[in-house]
Amino acid sequence: MTDSENTERFFLQLPWDCMRKQENILRSPFFPFLFSLTVHLSCCLPYICLDMFCSRVSVVRWYKIQRRSTVTWRMTWRCLCKILHNHVCFILPVSVVHWYWRPVVSPPLLAPEMLSVVKDVLACLLLFDTQYFFWHLLHHKVSLLYYFFHKEHHYYTAPFSMTTENTNFWELLSLSFFTTLNSALLDCHPLTDMLFIVINMYLSVEAHSGYEFPWSPHKLVPFGLYGGAQHHDFHHQKFTVNYAPYFTHWDRLFGTLQDKSRNTETLKRQ
Repeated sequence: MTDSENTERFFLQLPWDCMRKQENILRSPFFPFLFSLTVHLSCCLPYICLDMFCSRVSVVRWYKIQRRSTVTWRMTWRCLCKILHNHVCFILPVSVVHWYWRPVVSPPLLAPEMLSVVKDVLACLLLFDTQYFFWHLLHHKVSLLYYFFHKEHHYYTAPFSMTTENTNFWELLSLSFFTTLNSALLDCHPLTDMLFIVINMYLSVEAHSGYEFPWSPHKLVPFGLYGGAQHHDFHHQKFTVNYAPYFTHWDRLFGTLQDKSRNTETLKRQ
């Protein structure tokens, strides 16, 4: 092992050693349920605060994509109840069954290398983006699938952070399956797996946030390769464009990409 590899591993080894001390928690059948719910609500919390200040603070409203829309406590509470219901009634039982069928083994002693983490997380995101694009496209093109499984997610045409998992149980389980499958296919280190879940969940919440900031992810990725909040916000308005959750290459290939210039023109009319 080279000195650079040792240095890369060192930065991840300390947090990984701390996590390994909580091995009983990591191996618990309830950990995936609690981890998923905690990460999701933590990602939503900053945007919930912005939504509450949006109508009172003009600088916050300036960054809102659909400025005429208002997020109320009632809307937030409705989505929260749906999220808790789906996690308790579906994610938790599936987690327990998966734990019983395939118990978690003892975590490895060594943390992954930094470069390996970056490559695996990016690969998982690209796989998830591909899987969800075709799943999403299918559920919009087949009316029965849309009506029974995906329509609930389009209850609000102006998305906000809590609408990310305001979904039918089938959609939530499908996306959870993709997330779990990708890490298994790439044989990711447990730490990489958790980092992928956190990043994947944050990007999903950000895409539904309804806000566009100068530091938003799509402004950090060059050449329009990443869609971002405005990209997905327009999907909730028009339904027939921008099916990919993050990247734009699949929508470009299938002719379903709504470019930013036309997006901006439409949003200005609001």
